[in-house]
Amino acid sequence: MAHDDHHHDTHGPGHEHGHGHRHMHDHGDIDWAGMAPLLEAQAELYTPLYRQALTWLAREVTEPGLVVDVGSGPGVVSCLFADTFPGARVVAADGAGPLLELARARADRLGVADRFDTLAGDLPGALAELDYPADLMWAGQSLHHLADQRAALAALGGHLAPGGTLAILEGGLPARFLPRDIGIGRPGLQARIRAAEEDAFAEMRADLPDSVAETEDWPAMLTAAGLKHTGTRSFLLDLPAPASDAARDHVTTSLSRLRERIGERLDTEDRATLDRLLDPADEASVHRRQDVFVLVAHTVYTAVRPL
Repeated sequence: MAHDDHHHDTHGPGHEHGHGHRHMHDHGDIDWAGMAPLLEAQAELYTPLYRQALTWLAREVTEPGLVVDVGSGPGVVSCLFADTFPGARVVAADGAGPLLELARARADRLGVADRFDTLAGDLPGALAELDYPADLMWAGQSLHHLADQRAALAALGGHLAPGGTLAILEGGLPARFLPRDIGIGRPGLQARIRAAEEDAFAEMRADLPDSVAETEDWPAMLTAAGLKHTGTRSFLLDLPAPASDAARDHVTTSLSRLRERIGERLDTEDRATLDRLLDPADEASVHRRQDVFVLVAHTVYTAVRPL
């Protein structure tokens, strides 16, 4: 199940990659060890959102024995699962060995290493190495990078115990960082960036080898994969202005990567505005301005493997 990396750090239109997770298929040309600090920082910033989601899952899922984090990255969310389900064994599964080393180190620091394991290899194929089926499986913003999303859901479901739950995080609302009118350039810059991202994402999907077009109806896709859709819930991260240093760093990194990836899709004025926002010496930059915030919603869908 190979797929395009979509510039290494986005999970679809409007979503920065990271948040502790990475894609389900490894790519040898990516310096995952070098990216690790960014992935960890993003995941830690988004921890309040993840805690909301896991608290909800804890009401939906009764005392799982095995939790598998599919595409775990450096294990920030994996360790949140260990905290949420103190009786569970947690497996962080990923294709990047350097990130799994960080996951193991984090589990050790947090005192959960005795019930924390890692699984390296291309996913979902590597899940065949699990000792037994999962009671709860989590896939955060990775499925939309696979050519056949429905087949991927079926593959994940095949590694669930009867009655086990698959929880996927996909979609929601794109992150907003700035007001509509920021005092430089034309108002509505982020909306135009969003439109360019949508086009780039559509091209990424279309360019995947053997890409299967799907209406983005995740409950319907879960049902078609042989699972029973049981719930949908969205969770909000609201970090208001003035931004903390961590939030400001996240905004700076996110806009820098957007400039690299879709900057040429913007007109000259918008590129110039984005360059000013990213110039630390400019009083109007995100490094200095007081109206920077982070506001984003992520949606989680749950489904159960029939008994």
